[in-house]
Amino acid sequence: MLVVTLINYFSGKKIGSSNSIKEKRRWLYLALIFSVIPLVYFKYANFFVGNINSLFKLINYETSFSYFKVILPVGISFFTFQALSYSLDVYYNRTQVEKNIVNFSVFVAFFPQLVAGPIERSSNLLHQFRKKHTFNKSFFIEGSKLFIWGLFKKVVIADRLSIYVDRIYESPELYSGPTLILATLFFAVQIYCDFSGYSDMAIGTARILGFNLMQNFNLPYFASSISDFWKRWHISLSTWFGDYLYRPLGGNRVNYKRWLINILVVFLVSGFWHGANWTFIAWGLLHALFYFFENWGDKTLNMLHIYNIKKTKIYNVFKVLSVFTLVSYAWIFFRSNSISDAFLISNKIFNSWNEPFYFGASLITFALSIVVILILVVVQILQYKGIFSLYFSKSKMHPSVEFIWYVILLLGISLLGISSNSFIYFQF
Repeated sequence: MLVVTLINYFSGKKIGSSNSIKEKRRWLYLALIFSVIPLVYFKYANFFVGNINSLFKLINYETSFSYFKVILPVGISFFTFQALSYSLDVYYNRTQVEKNIVNFSVFVAFFPQLVAGPIERSSNLLHQFRKKHTFNKSFFIEGSKLFIWGLFKKVVIADRLSIYVDRIYESPELYSGPTLILATLFFAVQIYCDFSGYSDMAIGTARILGFNLMQNFNLPYFASSISDFWKRWHISLSTWFGDYLYRPLGGNRVNYKRWLINILVVFLVSGFWHGANWTFIAWGLLHALFYFFENWGDKTLNMLHIYNIKKTKIYNVFKVLSVFTLVSYAWIFFRSNSISDAFLISNKIFNSWNEPFYFGASLITFALSIVVILILVVVQILQYKGIFSLYFSKSKMHPSVEFIWYVILLLGISLLGISSNSFIYFQF
């Protein structure tokens, strides 16, 4: 982190003071290369070594490339991208040069969102460290409420569902299609509550301290299209790739074939960012294919001049359910231990319906899992309708009812919380 911080701090100063585009670009490349090298070494070195060994093995040639003995620094992808965004923003004249190295260092290492986002932009966060912060009662209350909800999502919902999911995905060959479907749906909820729970706690903590972080989730499972899903899921990463990869590649200002390539590159890089495993690359590829199919489907409907269907509530509900189904299917590849496991699960979901259904350790724990999911669904619907506040928006709920609700959440955390699991995105 210190290396990445210093490189981007001094590169940003040089980019800002350079008079020629060529010199600015030289310092930007320096920041990019020396920021990415640690990321590649710690996160991807063994992935490349393993695949090189496998490739040579296919042609019956034994290699002796040994694996690196490295420990992945927590949050390396997040703080690397956050620091890089500063150098890129200075290059594109989106933010001013930060001359105070302490301010910049705190921007890179700001503890609430350091290890799992949101990936902040210098234009939003850096200037906040130049201001004096004093205790603000309303900020404290707002931040505390969001923190409590995020903690509930993590330790009551996500960690409880993980018990079932981990058991099924550890040995998928032992379970039936319906069991694997339920485990996949549980994981869809688990990863959402785990990741958005962290983001809520990070944003809430920052709010208590008087800082404003960007919203990272916006009811993603209410998305009506794959493109809409990525505007709602991990927003800080989606916009990062949009600003610093998709648009520099030409975005949608190029011909159709080149646009397809741009979309494919963004999704594949997004998958690879999540981890050094072919499962993540397959997950990114699936989302790219979903995106292409969706684009083709919209064009077909427009060509057929079927506008009335698009306006019906049934069609919109169908779209939301379809997107959730596709996203959940892609989660199979994200969660599986290997590509072979992912294909095995896919095959058993469609072909293995005669084996007994697994309810988990007991019917009580299974029922409790369903109850906490229903609580989440109800709250999400209330947030969608604006009745319950979402990220400091004004709530329509009566203050006394809201107070009781947060007391219930705290009791739920105390009585039902499971605190043994780390956050899923710590590994990224």
